[in-house]
Amino acid sequence: MSPTGPAASDFPALSAQGHVTFLGAGPGDPGLLTLRAVEALASADVLVAEPDVLGVVRCHARAGVSTPELTVVDAQSAAAGVPVLRDAVNLVMEAVKGGRRVVRAVFGDPGLDGNAGSEMLACAAAGIPFEVVPGVANVVGVPAYAGVPLRDEQGADVRFVDARTASDRCWAEVGSSDATAVVSTTLDSVAAAAGELVSAGRKPDTPLTVTVAGTTTRQRTWTATLGTVAQVLKQAKVLPSPEGHRPVIAVVGERTSAARRDQLSWFESKPLFGWKVLVPRTKEQAASLSDQLRSYGAVPHEVPTIAVEPPRTPQQMERAVKGLVTGRYEWIAFTSVNAVKAVREKFEEYGLDARAFAGIKVAAVGEQTAAALVDFGVKPDLVPSGEQSAAGLLEDWPPYDPVFDPIDRVFLPRADIATETLVAGLIELGWEVDDVTAYRTVRASPPPAETREAIKGGGFDAVLFTSSSTVRNLVGIAGKPHNVTVIACIGPATAKTAEEHGLRVDVLSPEPSVHKLAEALSEFGARRREAAKEAGDPVTRPSERRPGARRRRTTT
Repeated sequence: MSPTGPAASDFPALSAQGHVTFLGAGPGDPGLLTLRAVEALASADVLVAEPDVLGVVRCHARAGVSTPELTVVDAQSAAAGVPVLRDAVNLVMEAVKGGRRVVRAVFGDPGLDGNAGSEMLACAAAGIPFEVVPGVANVVGVPAYAGVPLRDEQGADVRFVDARTASDRCWAEVGSSDATAVVSTTLDSVAAAAGELVSAGRKPDTPLTVTVAGTTTRQRTWTATLGTVAQVLKQAKVLPSPEGHRPVIAVVGERTSAARRDQLSWFESKPLFGWKVLVPRTKEQAASLSDQLRSYGAVPHEVPTIAVEPPRTPQQMERAVKGLVTGRYEWIAFTSVNAVKAVREKFEEYGLDARAFAGIKVAAVGEQTAAALVDFGVKPDLVPSGEQSAAGLLEDWPPYDPVFDPIDRVFLPRADIATETLVAGLIELGWEVDDVTAYRTVRASPPPAETREAIKGGGFDAVLFTSSSTVRNLVGIAGKPHNVTVIACIGPATAKTAEEHGLRVDVLSPEPSVHKLAEALSEFGARRREAAKEAGDPVTRPSERRPGARRRRTTT
C-alpha cells in the first residue's frame, strides 16, 4: 500500500465502483508533476482532463488509457440551445463505473485552482473512494518562475486574490494592507484589478509584475506599477488583443521591483529561452538531445529526415543472427539504436529473446544505444568512457588475445551507409569482423506543410545539423532554412555541406557530439543575449528579427 493514500483495492466493498484520483498537474511545466502524480497516471484506466492539461500529463499515462472528451457546460451555452453535453462531474462519475481507476487532472492544485471540490463532494456522496494528489498551485509556481519571491526575510503577509470572484470587501482588505498580493486574472482585466487596489488604498507607484503562460517556454513577464500597467501592456503591443482572455498571474508589492527581477529572473534568462529549435531526427533518436535543449529553455521540434527500411537482401543478417546462437561470435557491437531495433526484430521473428546473448560480449557506441539494449534486457559490457562515437569505442576496445579470447570474431550490424572506421579499427586490433547491413536508411517523407513553411519562412530560431546527410535530406524534403535561422553543425564536414547548400553556419561544435553541439548553441544564445543587454536592446529570438537581416558568422 502506498503511504500517500489508499488505493481502490483497499476498499473491497466499494471496489466495483472504482476509484478516483484528483491530481494537480501544476501550472504548465511537465517537470513540476510530483512523483505521486506520475505514479497515479501510470496506473490509470481513464484520464479526464481539459485539452491543455492532457498535454502535460498524457505522456505519463500507459498506452491505451481512455481519454474521454471533457466538455464543461455553462449557463450561456445551455441558454443558446446548444445540446447539453457531459460536464466534469458526470463524466467522472460515468468513468468510475465498472471498477476502473480514474485520474481527474486539473491545472495547478486541485484544492486551490479550479472547481475540483464539487467533484470530490459528488464522489463522497456516491460512496466512491477518492484521493487527492496536490500539485504546484498556479499562484505559487508562476511567481517562482517569474523570479518573484513572495516572501523574504521580512516575512510580510501574502494574500491570494481571484479577480473574477473577489468581493468589494476582499479588494478593500488587500488594498488597505501592505501584504504582497498575488492576483489571478486575465490580460485584459489586469488594469481593472490594479484600479481596484488603488481605489482601496494602494499607492499608484506600487510595483507589480504580470506573467502570462507561466512556467512554460511561452512565458512572458512585464514589470510595471499599479498606475502604469495599462500603458506598459499597450506599449508592449500586448493589448488590445484577441487573446486578452488569457489567464495571468499579477504580483503586487515591493518584492516585484524591476531591480530585483533583473537579479532573480532565472527562467526567462535561460540562454535559449523560447527558441524553437529544429532537430532533424526522430523523437526516439532525439530524446536526450531534446531534453538537453529544454534545459536551456528551448522548444525542440523533431523532424525525421531519414526513414529506416529492412536490407534488400536479408540472408546475410539471418546467417549472422543464427551465428549468435551457435557461438560464432565473441562480440557484437551496436553503433545505433536502429541496429538494436533491427537485431531485436530478427530475434522476435525467430522466437528468440535476450537470453540468446548469453556468453557473448556486447558493446554499445553510446548511452542512447546502451539504453535501447537495456530495454531489450541486455546490459552492455562496453560503452565508450570518452567520446561516444566509433573512434571512442575503438579507444576502449580490447585487442584480440588468443589466450583469453576463445573466438576471434565480431558481429557488427549496421546501416547501409555506415563508414568503415570501426571495421578497420577492429581488424587492426586483431579481430575478424562480420560487417552486416542490418537496415537501410532512405530519405524520409516531407514534414507537414506547416512545418515546411516555418522552415523556409523563418519560423524556427535554430536548426541542428548532426551529419551531412541531415543537411541534404532536410533541404530535399522541406526546403532551405530561412536566413534568420541560426545554423549549428556538428563538425567541419557537416558545415561544408551546409555551406554548399547556401547556408551560413553560425555555430560549430568543438567536438563531434550532439550534446556538445547543443551546448555550443546554448553558449551562442547566451552571448547573443548579453550583447543585446549591453547595447540596451530588447532580448529577442532570431525568428523575431526582420526578414532578410544579415548575420555575422560565429563559431565556437
